[in-house]
Amino acid sequence: MNDIEITLSKMCDRFSSGKGINASKIKVNDKYPVFGGNGIRGYTDTYNFDGECAIIGRQGANCGNVIYFKGKGYMTEHAIIACAKSEYSTGYLAYKLKLMNLKQYQGQSAQPGLSVNTLSNIKVNLPKLIIQKKVFNILNLLDSKIELNNKINAELESMAKTIYDYWFLQFEFPNEEGKPYKSSGGKMIWNEELKREIPEGWETKRLSDIEPNIITGKTPSTKNENYYNGNIPFITISDVRKNMFIVNTEQTLSEEGAKTQEKKYIPEDALCVTCIASPGLVAFSTKLSQTNQQINSIIFEKNYNKLYLYYYLKNYFKYTTGAKTGNTFANMNKEDFSRILVLYPKTKLLTLFQDKTLSLIKLIKKNTIENQELTALRDFLLPLLMNGQVGFKEDKAEG
Repeated sequence: MNDIEITLSKMCDRFSSGKGINASKIKVNDKYPVFGGNGIRGYTDTYNFDGECAIIGRQGANCGNVIYFKGKGYMTEHAIIACAKSEYSTGYLAYKLKLMNLKQYQGQSAQPGLSVNTLSNIKVNLPKLIIQKKVFNILNLLDSKIELNNKINAELESMAKTIYDYWFLQFEFPNEEGKPYKSSGGKMIWNEELKREIPEGWETKRLSDIEPNIITGKTPSTKNENYYNGNIPFITISDVRKNMFIVNTEQTLSEEGAKTQEKKYIPEDALCVTCIASPGLVAFSTKLSQTNQQINSIIFEKNYNKLYLYYYLKNYFKYTTGAKTGNTFANMNKEDFSRILVLYPKTKLLTLFQDKTLSLIKLIKKNTIENQELTALRDFLLPLLMNGQVGFKEDKAEG
């Protein structure tokens, strides 16, 4: 491929960190993304970068992470911006840097971080520009599809959540005539347990009275290496944090490890709820799995309860003062979890909610699984393309 070796400082027009921003200016939603040491911190109404770059996180838990970015954004002092000169591909550089374990170059101070000077002197091997562009195009197509799926999923979940809020929080579900219940004069009755009015015919029930099959996970002995790194997903808090559906886990169990706690298996579509350390994270399993002891899982007997309890429990941990101690969530054991008080609508309405949202949820699940497959394909191709182990027809013809 006639590779050349060059330092990052000579390859780039710009290789420098961004500028600080007041935390009060960072919002959940605004025009431009704000990049810090661990990726996007939030959004703001101004930008200090417009173009194409590789963003290197220089401090934080994910120090050394690399993101390809194109557009307008705000780059903070905790992010290093690398913009390749015109004779090189910035996109290729971003993927090249992903492979280089940049975290190894961090300093040993009280707050370890990456130095611009240290990184700028690192040498990289580069093929011809035409090859750089082809490699980038392949990898970027995969990442663009992943990003598109994520955006579609966010919209689909927002649609399902809007229906949930309208029907079950505002009580504007369709009445017998198809009109919004509460605003059309639907009868409301006082509920002493909730200390508020609820639609006539609705009940309050304990969670275990709605779905009695609740399993608290467990961790097999970590002293036995044979219990781990098998084919059985082992769900922990970090896996629940990511998506509505858990399609990949950071840890796995062997059959031997899972067999030590056979009663801890959960099936596909069980609802996993974190109840220790970071209570209130909620997601569905997609495979026969096991979880650790920080998670309680609901094994559903009635399908129409699935999505309703998904949103109800997310709201419960977010808004219910009984789930908190001061400003933090209290840890919940299985008994406390089972006793969560649930406002429970009529079965007919729950079934209608399921029917209205089923196609949305199925597509979210499909896209999430597809993203896991695309990510695996990208990660498989990345080193092969970067090391020249996968060529292109044009290259072979030229040879």
